[in-house]
This record gives sequence, C-alpha cells and structure tokens, in this order.
Amino acid sequence: MDNWDDIRVFLAVARAESLSSAAPILKMDPATLGRRIARLERSLGAALFVKSPQGYALTDLGERIRARAAEAEAQLSLAFDEGQGASSALTGQIRIGAPDGVANFLLPQVCAAIQADNPELEVQVLALPRVVNLSRREADMAVTVSPPAASRLTVQKITDYHLHLATRADAAPVTTRDDLQGRPVVGYIPDMIFDKELDYLGDLGAGGVQLASNSVAVQLQMLRQNGVGFVHDFILPFAPELQIVLPDQISLRRSFYLVRHRSDRQSDRLTRFAQALTAGLQAEVARLEQMARLTGRPRI
Repeated sequence: MDNWDDIRVFLAVARAESLSSAAPILKMDPATLGRRIARLERSLGAALFVKSPQGYALTDLGERIRARAAEAEAQLSLAFDEGQGASSALTGQIRIGAPDGVANFLLPQVCAAIQADNPELEVQVLALPRVVNLSRREADMAVTVSPPAASRLTVQKITDYHLHLATRADAAPVTTRDDLQGRPVVGYIPDMIFDKELDYLGDLGAGGVQLASNSVAVQLQMLRQNGVGFVHDFILPFAPELQIVLPDQISLRRSFYLVRHRSDRQSDRLTRFAQALTAGLQAEVARLEQMARLTGRPRI
C-alpha cells in the first residue's frame, strides 16, 4: 500500500467485513472497492482477505497490516487535529458506536445539536446489538452500559438512567405483582443478551420471555401491542400508549459509559467532541426522564 487512499480503502473493508457495507462509508461502489482490494493484493503478492458469501475476513497478513494501518490512521488524525487548532469548529468524520436504545432515542437529538454547531462535521451512529469493537476501529468511541476492562481503552461515566415496568395504558390495572400473572413478558432473546447489565428480567426474578427481540426498538413495538416489560424512562415520552406500573416496587438503575481508544486522548478534536457528546447525553436523559416523572402517561 503506497498511499493513504489505499490504507483508507483497506481499513474500511477490514472493519465493515464486506464491500457492500464499506461502500457507503467511502462513498464508492462495491465493484470499485473490489478492484482496489484486488490491486492491493496483487501489489503485495499475497491475499489480505478470505472472500466468501458471508463477507471479507482478514488473513493473518491482513490482520498484521490492519494493526499497522490503524496506527498510521491515528497518527494522521492527531496531525490533522494540530492543524485545525483548538478554537476552530469540529470537522471531518466521527463515528459513535452504541446500543440501539441509545442510538434510536438519545443520539439523534444530541448528535444533530452538535452537528448544527459544527456544519463541517459528519457524525455517524453505529447501532449494534452487541459491544462495538473499538480495537478494530469499528468506531471512534462508543457508549456502553458496562465499563470494559481492556487496558488500551479509557472509560468515563456519562450518567445514570432508570427503567420501569410498563404495559399498555388501556390494559387491565396492575396494583400488585400478582396482577402481572398471565401477561406476556417482553424482553431480550435470552441467549443474545450481550451485556449482563441488560439482564433486566433476571434481576426481577421473572420466568420466560414470550415476546423477545435483541432490539430495544422492536421490544417497544411489542409492548405497544401487548404484554409487560422493562422500558427506559427516557424512552417513555416516545410511547404515549404505555403506562408505568408498580413504580414503587420495581425499579432499575443502570449507567452509560463513554469508551475511547487510549491513544485518542491526545486528539483535541475527539476530546472536544466527547465533551459535547457527554454533556448532551446527560442533558437529554435528564430532560426525558423528567417528562416521564411529571406526566405518568408521558407524551412528547
């Protein structure tokens, strides 16, 4: 790879694990990316990827080159930041990884506000039902519900948030735990809970889940139809059909954390964005939870 554009193409495909997924990131078509990768492999005289119908997986050589290329990318980013100057507006592309509850109900408002103050900034939100792999540079930073222990990462607590049991507001009244009997339970697919902090029903001591999804947004749509399940307080203002039940008896508190590459702490641009993101998430969680507390049957 003899120029930065080659490195950029290689890294995008390595992270996306397919040409079709990398194409929109690079604003290039998959066929062009395929030709670029083939050219790189010819110049090296060795394969960088194992191609299959499932996507592009790195070979051993590809893994070694990816690590070096990611280091070069980080250093180039630092040089770019120095050129920008601390007082200038944020520019370039920044990608945030997050669970889909955060991605759907918090980050759109927060990121739009940050981008409005920095018109040359491109913000990407990567919503995944799993932990985002920062070591492979899937994102520049990630919001998580558990602090990771990896030494190459830095962790900052953003804020606490709360969850309560909810059901349709027009359902039969729930005044005791016994009233929950016979109602379908909505929650995560048990074997797809990727973080112990998401095992809400385990804390409740509930039995099986009759309506399940690995997506918070899908769970919300299920609750709009029938059943009972945990809902984030900051999501309740988006669901006027739902009513909190047994709030004095059943309540959960969890936390959000901002996770970054340790080396990126040297980047003024990413640090300034992280500060704006943290402040925005704190304010948005507080605003939406206050709406939920004030209304009982919250409405936007």
